[in-house]
Amino acid sequence: MSWVWLLAAIASELVATMSLRASDGFRKKVWLAPIAVGYLVSFAFLAAALSAGMPVGVAYGIWVAVGIALVALLARAIWKDPLTPRMMAGIAIIAVGVILVEVG
Repeated sequence: MSWVWLLAAIASELVATMSLRASDGFRKKVWLAPIAVGYLVSFAFLAAALSAGMPVGVAYGIWVAVGIALVALLARAIWKDPLTPRMMAGIAIIAVGVILVEVG
């Protein structure tokens, strides 16, 4: 069950972060509720994953790494944000680091 909670934490954090980008520096007030709710729910789901027995290093590493990768890809697709080969290499390095922490 810890993996389900972690996936829910990642999804809600992704919604909150993309809403933060859509808010244009909090100028578009309609995005404030999804930002606040998304981050609060994300932390609650992360806490549930930890409560279910997932090690904090693994949970946080996966949460951050998947979040970074998905935000970068979605921001590229939606807003045409840059996603250079160097940035993709950085994401790959983060993913390798998380894998090393998990198997370590």
